[in-house]
Amino acid sequence: MSTDVPARELRNDVSGVLRRVQAGERLRVTVSGRPVAELVPLPSRQPSMAWDHFVRHISGGLADAALADDLAALLPDTTDDVPVR
Repeated sequence: MSTDVPARELRNDVSGVLRRVQAGERLRVTVSGRPVAELVPLPSRQPSMAWDHFVRHISGGLADAALADDLAALLPDTTDDVPVR
């Protein structure tokens, strides 16, 4: 269930409203009492693989033996040619 929040309150206290959403509250934004949007917390994102598991896989030689040669041929030795912005 969502709690209604008038657009005026969102405009006047956007940080406070977003803190409520961050804390897990679902808010429905209304204009003249009519619902127009819903603010919901994003689901927490879990890594698809634990870091130590990833390191074991990449250091265990699972990649094709020629991968290093292919990457060396495709990639320049430096990034000096990349513009700095």
